[in-house]
Amino acid sequence: MITVTNFSKQYKGFTAVKNLSFSVEPGQILGLLGPNGAGKTTTLRTLCGIIPPSTGNLLVAGHDVVQAPISAKANLGYIPDDPRLFDTMTVWEHLAFTAAAYRLADFEEDAEALLASFELTHKRDTLVHNLSRGMRQKVAIACAFLHDPKVILFDEPLTGLDPQGIRGIQQAIRDRAQAGAAIIISSHLLSLFENLCTHIMVLNLGECRRFGTMEDLLSEVGHTDSTSALEEVYFSITQAQEQTSETAAA
Repeated sequence: MITVTNFSKQYKGFTAVKNLSFSVEPGQILGLLGPNGAGKTTTLRTLCGIIPPSTGNLLVAGHDVVQAPISAKANLGYIPDDPRLFDTMTVWEHLAFTAAAYRLADFEEDAEALLASFELTHKRDTLVHNLSRGMRQKVAIACAFLHDPKVILFDEPLTGLDPQGIRGIQQAIRDRAQAGAAIIISSHLLSLFENLCTHIMVLNLGECRRFGTMEDLLSEVGHTDSTSALEEVYFSITQAQEQTSETAAA
């Protein structure tokens, strides 16, 4: 569902992502892990067509995001870390607008189901300007799910959510993966990765430092089920790279 080959992105001489290649199959959930500036958001924004790649090929459901952007986006749902909604539109109007954008007929039943799933039914006619940060996040996710995308990209999906909301979003992500969607999650919350992800990619300084299944990464430190083990893997990879960079600079 997602295929990235030799992807690089430069900004005026600065390389944000360098020669990145990976794939995500239907039903898999890939966690993007790395420090600030590692290239996580750049990768997601390029996959969804917001920014162009400098080099390389990126496919969404078999469609090149540069050569066939409309077809790629028709199969894609993207939830950024700070979703920009329309303050003067209600929750339901956002869903109706999304349905119109994707030319969805008879969307009402699916929209009502999404409202119920995210506990937004009672906010159906509320202007999003009057919603909490967490509820706005839920509205953005509901809109992204409405056209049943084959690929879903999350950038810090749990921002502003209370514990009940976090549990609901996690279950929604699992359900979408079980239904065959390929999912990428970028977050700094290691517990989120352990609870959800089938695969992990560690990015640092724009390059892939490790890519594999959750089990393979955790086995590196002799553990299989603790957040502290994933934390140990993360710091061992990123700190080793920082030390290598400092040595090269010296």
